[in-house]
Amino acid sequence: MTLHIYYARRFLVFFLSVLTVLALFQALLDLIEELRFLDEGASFAQVVQLVGLKLPDGLYQIMPLVVILATVAMFIGMSRSSELVVTRAVGRSGMAVLAAPVIVAFFVGALLTAMMNPIVAATSKHYIDMTESFENGGQSVVSIGPEGLWLRQGGPQGQAVIRASRANAEATELYDVSIVSYAPDGGPAQRITARQANLTDGAWLLIDAKAWPLTAGLNPEANAKEHNTLHLTSTLTPDSIRDRFGKPSAVAIWDLPTFISDLEIAGFSARRHIVWFNMELARPLFLVAMVLVGAAFTMRPARLGKTGVSVLSAVMLGFGLYYVRNFAQILGESGQLSPLIAAWVPPVASILLALGLVLHMEDG
Repeated sequence: MTLHIYYARRFLVFFLSVLTVLALFQALLDLIEELRFLDEGASFAQVVQLVGLKLPDGLYQIMPLVVILATVAMFIGMSRSSELVVTRAVGRSGMAVLAAPVIVAFFVGALLTAMMNPIVAATSKHYIDMTESFENGGQSVVSIGPEGLWLRQGGPQGQAVIRASRANAEATELYDVSIVSYAPDGGPAQRITARQANLTDGAWLLIDAKAWPLTAGLNPEANAKEHNTLHLTSTLTPDSIRDRFGKPSAVAIWDLPTFISDLEIAGFSARRHIVWFNMELARPLFLVAMVLVGAAFTMRPARLGKTGVSVLSAVMLGFGLYYVRNFAQILGESGQLSPLIAAWVPPVASILLALGLVLHMEDG
């Protein structure tokens, strides 16, 4: 038991060390990117805040790389100090050595899914809000519920709240639309209803629309006007809507089941969110596979040489499995694979492949 605790502690130390180094490197790259992108639109303190909001998402995406590098560093260090030789000499097999890192990786993956996933979802939303406020002077919000789709857009002309009973998959074509626009000072300015609204470049094209002025002292119905087509200025783009509406990672895993249900009730496809939900549940297994891959190439005596080749092989195989997992995600989202198969088969297959490599390296 003491030996397992020792190996678990060693792996955790290497994991935190690699995570810290990559976090600093990621933060530096994000800082340079944000300074270049925002130019003079934000102060340095606000840019640092944006970097802090963007960093959790970046680290969350590269967590498999962190795990495999921590595993490689741990076992290379143990091989050079002859700790693995001593462990085998006292009757412990290589599989016994792997037990502690595997358990730690599994629990790290579970904690990431349960705790870091909601943090990433919250910080990503806040990051998008701040970026839009710097670019357009206002924030945009997308909300899905049983009553339909809600959009809020902002800009120099003021805010506008849009409700639609249904929409296309990208939420760029809305049906049975009701819009309330607000003046820059915050007061209501106009109410519009339309049969359909299409998002064009810089504006909503409203079809069969009727507009009521909400200016104080005017009779809204008496001054209402009907339009075959009407343009409403918008700062929304298909990409910004997709980031909020179609990006499953923007929803915390604890809220995903309810969000999926609301999507289906509102008539939207929830396949992307179902695939993402299952992939997040399978994340601990994929991190376990990364530990096994790293160990398969580095649990060997240092005197055999070719350490560089072993490290490169481990990292390349890890990247290969990571891209296979992402490719399966794409197939699942496009309907080519079942969400369960797309999410669970790659990590399970990766574990079996890595386990076979470990057994081959140990027993020949």
